Amino acid sequence: MYVIIVGCGRVGAELAQLLSNEGHNVVVVDKNRSAFERLGNTFNGLTSVGNGFDLELLKQVGAEKAGAFCAVTNGDNTNLICAQVAKTIFKIPKVLTRVYDPQRAHIYSALGLDIISGTVLFAAMLRDKIIESRFSSYLIETKDLSILEIEVKDKLVGKSVLEINVPGELLVAAIKRSNEIIIPDSHTVVEEKDSLMAVVKVSSLKKVKQLLGVEV
Repeated sequence: MYVIIVGCGRVGAELAQLLSNEGHNVVVVDKNRSAFERLGNTFNGLTSVGNGFDLELLKQVGAEKAGAFCAVTNGDNTNLICAQVAKTIFKIPKVLTRVYDPQRAHIYSALGLDIISGTVLFAAMLRDKIIESRFSSYLIETKDLSILEIEVKDKLVGKSVLEINVPGELLVAAIKRSNEIIIPDSHTVVEEKDSLMAVVKVSSLKKVKQLLGVEV
């Protein structure tokens, strides 16, 4: 995939390295040339100095052929403008935007942008560790869903995934059995000492725990 990343801070540089190492074609745009030093010597993509909402610059780096565009500068307003240009003018299929201020997240969403709010995600992860130690992390910025790890014991042993699932509230997505990861279907039977990775509606957590007889 051809990916344009605007912002070569810690997040932008790490993302660029990950994508580049996986064989994707990556262009990194930043106002400061010195920021590209974060990419290291192994980065084999391209870099361009300038603003990520500059139409001429984006044309030069091939925005028309980009499959994805990520705005991850340290400014919410800059990210919003860059993302809007990428989405509305260059029609890039995937446009992802970093948001620092959680209060602005709904504005970005209303504009049809995919957002990542580090502030919300990190706060949610800390909340997980404090309140529910077996929470993995929230799945979406609305904080409605999370991944819950459930140890199979007692009355869960021998049940099928269909019997464990709670429609609209809990869905078993994977089973860890010894050193194996199983993607189950509804008829898969769980065994003692299995670990279930389930998507759970956070508001239903208490109900789910009571139904399954588990402690988190």
